[in-house]
Amino acid sequence: MTKLVKFAEYFTKTVFMFEAFLQFLQDPKPAIEAGGLLLVTLIVFAETGLFFCFFLPGDYLLFVAGLFCSTKMIKEPIWLVVLCIVVAAIIGNYVGYYFGKSVGKGIYQRKESWFFKKKHIENTEAFFNKHGGKALIMARFLPIMRTFTPIVAGIINMEMRKFSWYVNIGAVAWGASITLLGYIVGAIYPETIHYLHWIILIIIGATTVLAVKSYFSMKGSK
Repeated sequence: MTKLVKFAEYFTKTVFMFEAFLQFLQDPKPAIEAGGLLLVTLIVFAETGLFFCFFLPGDYLLFVAGLFCSTKMIKEPIWLVVLCIVVAAIIGNYVGYYFGKSVGKGIYQRKESWFFKKKHIENTEAFFNKHGGKALIMARFLPIMRTFTPIVAGIINMEMRKFSWYVNIGAVAWGASITLLGYIVGAIYPETIHYLHWIILIIIGATTVLAVKSYFSMKGSK
């Protein structure tokens, strides 16, 4: 009976967490207004550095951060927002790299769970083998790949200097371009804020198409 009660409590908490996450995906405005730049920075770090956070929003979060910055919902200046995002992305990738280096090929023997699927590592490794170091730049714009590429770089023991070069370029290209795009759109068309749901759906749709296209491209090259 005690185990059943504990399971019920765990299940209830999980459902509430999932509902809160879905609410954030649908309308990030309340969360970002409350957490501000700190919340955005932490999410970027987690999504790019912690393998169990691959599901966190990336691309559209950057766009929304830039948009909110232009409409003063984020009080900090745009240069600071971009800087925090880029630095968080770089640090996150180093965390992923050293995690991959520490676990090595043993990660393939890790038990699968909702937070960890071997196929994510295998697909990312195939992507990495196909594109080499450039994968660290290209993967920045691909959900899931963005999280696992630095881990794979650590697993294959990629040279640190080479890794740093591609990671820094990728972080600046991704963090600056999407955030500034959101800022510019918000500055020119401030009414865009009222169509946030549609913008989120478009960005999620576009990145999903890119990810699926990349996946089938890798399968075809095997």
